Amino acid sequence: MPSQPAILPLVAARVAHLRHGINLSHWFSQVYHAIGYTQKHFDAYITSDDIALIKAMGFDHVRFPIAAEPILNPAHPGQLPADYMALLDRAVQTMLDQDLAVIIDIHPGPAFKQQLGASDACVEAFVSFWSAFASHFSKFDAERVFFEVLNEPELRDPQRWNFIQLQAAKAIRQAAPTHTIIVSGDQWSQLPMLERMEIPPDRNIICNFHLYDPNSFTHQGAQWAEPWAMFCKGMTYPADPAFIQEYLKTVSDPAAIEAITEYRDLNWNLPRYEALIGKAVAWARERGVALTCNEFGVYKVFAPRACRLQWIRDVSGALERNRIGWTMWDYAGDFEVVNKIDGKRVPDREVLAALGL
Repeated sequence: MPSQPAILPLVAARVAHLRHGINLSHWFSQVYHAIGYTQKHFDAYITSDDIALIKAMGFDHVRFPIAAEPILNPAHPGQLPADYMALLDRAVQTMLDQDLAVIIDIHPGPAFKQQLGASDACVEAFVSFWSAFASHFSKFDAERVFFEVLNEPELRDPQRWNFIQLQAAKAIRQAAPTHTIIVSGDQWSQLPMLERMEIPPDRNIICNFHLYDPNSFTHQGAQWAEPWAMFCKGMTYPADPAFIQEYLKTVSDPAAIEAITEYRDLNWNLPRYEALIGKAVAWARERGVALTCNEFGVYKVFAPRACRLQWIRDVSGALERNRIGWTMWDYAGDFEVVNKIDGKRVPDREVLAALGL
């Protein structure tokens, strides 16, 4: 029987910098308010004090989502806006100065990703953009700065996504010969999609997945999720058949009934997460690749707090026991790890405790 390949020692050392992280959402991505992608927003939303607080709370890295739309000019994808790039440089340096590793994550909206699925010209522009973007950031420490090809592909076509990701990874490697690249599968980087991902012929990579299963709990009441999520407010965790039986009496939406029933029948609880993650570990071990989970969390607005804390405890704990680094979603959005008191962000101690921090 042939021996299993080993993770490249360089990658094994670097992935150790990505044990406990947090996502910096709604800063240079997902900016929906009227101010938009402006200096005023960038200066106010996340400050150097926030970055220092992240370090003080016990995190060792941040994932830095960056929308492609304000940077990528389809007519000239290799030309990056100098002023905007200077703002990104300053942000990355602030994180590094706090001894935080940084995942630079290209994080566009759904329309951008759908264009990648439909247009070869868009793919060509995306690859050219990554060549220039990786070249720009290659000046930062390769031990602590990572390049993530694309957040949550939405092509619903794993073969085409593999084609795109392989091209982008090749462009990144040519522009940044020593940096580690983070890759993921199609369909929102869901864990089962790892098995349908073609791993680039590049040992200096980390494979990534996101874990929000089941959405009927983690995205209950979220307006951007599937419409049926609006009918799941107050859903508890772990799956409790008696609670769900009574809850279903209050639901009339067929899609919501189907999702809630599936949640009950699949019996989402700690042993199920252990089994799901264990399967991913076996997949990675067979291929000699490192794994990370750089998104997981629960939308806090409608989830019962005790259940949310238990879910975070179970999932982060299962990842820890399987030696998979994690990056929670998110720092200060609706999945947040802080609370705002008198206009100041302060740690949510119970969430930190659930994370083991």
